[in-house]
Amino acid sequence: MEAQRMNEFYEFLTGPALWAAFIIFIVGLVVRVAFLYGLSRERDLVFYNHVDLKWGVRSIIHWLIPFGSVSLRTQPLFTAAYFIFHICLLGVPLFLLAHNMLWQEAYGISLPSLPDSVADVLTVLFVISALVLLVRRIVRAEVRILSSAWDYFLLVLTSAPFVTGFLAYHQVGPYKLTLILHILLSEILLIVIPFSKLGHIILFFFSRAFFGFEMGRRGARTW
Repeated sequence: MEAQRMNEFYEFLTGPALWAAFIIFIVGLVVRVAFLYGLSRERDLVFYNHVDLKWGVRSIIHWLIPFGSVSLRTQPLFTAAYFIFHICLLGVPLFLLAHNMLWQEAYGISLPSLPDSVADVLTVLFVISALVLLVRRIVRAEVRILSSAWDYFLLVLTSAPFVTGFLAYHQVGPYKLTLILHILLSEILLIVIPFSKLGHIILFFFSRAFFGFEMGRRGARTW
C-alpha cells in the first residue's frame, strides 16, 4: 500500500505538479518583470532619458565574464565559486542525460546530453561552490550583516535538488523516496524563483543594463 501511494505521488509530481511548477515559474517571472518595468517607468523615468544600448550591453557582458570586473577580480575565491555555482545550476539540469530522456519520452523534446561522469563532477563542484558561498555569508561580516534566514534557506533550497539527485542516481538510501524528494524540491525551487531574490536569473540583465545606462551617461564604467 505504501509503495502504491509513493507511485501515485510520483505520477502526480511528474505530471500535473510539474506543469503547474513550470507555469508558475514562467508566468511569475513575466509578471514580475512587467510589474518592475512599469514601476521603473513611473519612478525612474530619468533612466529612459539616456538609454544607451552600447553601455548597457557592455555592462552585462563584463559582469558575465569571470573576473571581468574590478569587483570580481578583487575576490578570486568568491568569483570562482560564484561562476561555478551558476554555470552548474543552469547547465546540469538542462543537459543531464536522465532529464533529457524523460523530456524525450514525455514530450518529444531533447537537448544535447552530458556524459554521466561529467554530470557527476559538475554536481560535486556545484555542492563545493555552494558551501564556499555559505561559509562566505557566515565569516564575512559585511555579507553576514546583510543576510537573513531567508537567504540561507534559498541557498539550501537551491542546492537540495542537486544533492538528492546525486544520491538518487547513485542509489544511496531509499531510491524511490530520494527520487521523489528530488522532484518535489526541484518543483518548489521553480515556484519560489519568481517571488524571491532568485528572480535575478532574469532581473540581473535589467539591473546591469540600467547601471550601464547611468554610468555611461557620466562616461564611467560599471565594471
